[in-house]
Amino acid sequence: MNLASTIRTKRLVLIPATVEMLVHDRSDRRGLSRLLDAAVPAAWPPPLLDEETISQFIRMKEDGSDPNFCSWYWVRADRAGEGRTLIGCGGTGSSSGTPDAVMIGYSVLDEFQNQGYATEAIRGIAGEVFSWPGIRKIIATTYPDLKPSIRVLEKVGFVPACRKEQGKGMGEGTRVYTLDSPPKKDASEG
Repeated sequence: MNLASTIRTKRLVLIPATVEMLVHDRSDRRGLSRLLDAAVPAAWPPPLLDEETISQFIRMKEDGSDPNFCSWYWVRADRAGEGRTLIGCGGTGSSSGTPDAVMIGYSVLDEFQNQGYATEAIRGIAGEVFSWPGIRKIIATTYPDLKPSIRVLEKVGFVPACRKEQGKGMGEGTRVYTLDSPPKKDASEG
């Protein structure tokens, strides 16, 4: 099982979700705010983070059935006295039939979209994931009409898959994008 770390980027702190956080996310905004040390906007949760998804996350955290499952809460770091704010989330899970790959998904509150936060967070998550033993590829799926999501993937370096990727969660009509692990530097390269 990969143990995910807190990830810090220029403007964000990505906090690995715990079962306690996920339980509070369902119905206790105040509790979630306390655990994250961040304001939770009234618009929370973002698109795609529904009750069924949170229930699946809790189950996977509790039973450890997916060694590559991790979900991070995206907290915008304190900006000139504004305090910390929860703006989105994203995570990974194993890719069925592809042991050296993980699937990635993410969602951002509407008011924080188109500000580069998703690109920044996905870059941070990719760096973390590629430090995990044996992971050499990240797979993402999105619908062709979700242009902002495609742009995020492209900015991070994802490319359209050349072949049909197989795996659970591939929705009808989605496009598959992949990101390969950067080559490891040889110790002699300095």
